Amino acid sequence: MKLGLLAGYSPATMSVPMDLIKEAESLGFSSVWTAEAWGSDAVSPAAWILAQTEKIHVGTAIMQMPGRTPAMTAMTAMTLYALSEGRFILGLGPSGPQVVEGWHGVAYGRPLTRTKEYISIIRTILAREERLTHEGYHYQIPYRGEGATGLGKPLKSILHGDPALQIYTASISPKGMECAGEVADGVFPVWMNPERFDIFDESLEKGFAKAGGGKSLADFEVAPFVTTIMGDDVEKCRAPIKASMALYIGGMGARGKNFYNDYAKRLGYEEAAVTIQDLYLDGKKAEAAAAVPDALIDDVALVGPEARIRDRLQIWKEAGRKGHVGSMLIGGGGPSLAVLAEEML
Repeated sequence: MKLGLLAGYSPATMSVPMDLIKEAESLGFSSVWTAEAWGSDAVSPAAWILAQTEKIHVGTAIMQMPGRTPAMTAMTAMTLYALSEGRFILGLGPSGPQVVEGWHGVAYGRPLTRTKEYISIIRTILAREERLTHEGYHYQIPYRGEGATGLGKPLKSILHGDPALQIYTASISPKGMECAGEVADGVFPVWMNPERFDIFDESLEKGFAKAGGGKSLADFEVAPFVTTIMGDDVEKCRAPIKASMALYIGGMGARGKNFYNDYAKRLGYEEAAVTIQDLYLDGKKAEAAAAVPDALIDDVALVGPEARIRDRLQIWKEAGRKGHVGSMLIGGGGPSLAVLAEEML
């Protein structure tokens, strides 16, 4: 199994944790991942990191698809891939309607349809076997709709791309997993219990079957985010993860339209998911965080003293041996990186 580091997006003052990234590279981590929400973007830090490292792969987890045209994303990915001699990985996601419509000012649309069209367009550009044309729900290339001049014509990329460039998508829903299995090279679950691959298995297999060509887990990587906080006080280590999970389970979406809440239920925490959402939407954020079960944190994260983390890593190792997890993408960093590298690499 491989290890990756989550660099995330910057807080209010722009920063990139280069010391941590270089430590991860020296320890043998295979990748580092940038992110974006509604502040710093994912691409500029990825370029910054690639310019200051030598071996580690750099990916985006994620670039928001509605914020860029597929062709612009392909141009960016090809450029970073070429400049880094193949070290860039393209990670994409639909984001959510609150961000897409509230920040980017465009319609959220159909996220799975967008994902399939978006990746199809990018792969056509990378392959460079024909001029780019596309007729879809979200994208029409050349554009002939309202306001068009009629002068658009199909083009091929001037820069020659490499079809080997890996494309990952972010997903946790059954249909999203199926979509990832069909059109992507890997998937980012925001959390994962390594003993519950059954939650993803059927959906991924459906996607592989749609892709054809004998596609399987051997051609695909499941790369979950795994927050790691090492310290003697287990409850203190759990606390920031509880706050984060309360935000997602309780507040990332409207009642009845929250993918993270649905996912927590599939992980076996239906009653807790309902309680967390009720509390969070009532403005009781601290109470919502307190309602996140200790067991859920222990299922999906690595917390506590070094010995406790090493013990839990044995379950992740077994998931890796089964092919259920290809990379653990670690959030948190600090002294735990060396422990993880010693155990996993």
